[in-house]
Amino acid sequence: MLDNEFRRPFSVDFVPQGSLCEWCGEPAERQLTAIGGRYHNESGLFCRSCGEKFSQAVINSLSVAATTPPMEAL
Repeated sequence: MLDNEFRRPFSVDFVPQGSLCEWCGEPAERQLTAIGGRYHNESGLFCRSCGEKFSQAVINSLSVAATTPPMEAL
């Protein structure tokens, strides 16, 4: 995962010391907030592993949205 928020569809922020990952309970490293796609503005505190999974879900949702034709085209 890149830490540069301009290279991925989410912003990356620091978490308060002692924060736990919302998915697995391990120590959290970053707060990730989705930008665009079906997860727009959803965020959470994540460890590295769960943050990768969240990032991949956001990226996948954007690629599906980009390849789905508009309803009027069907």
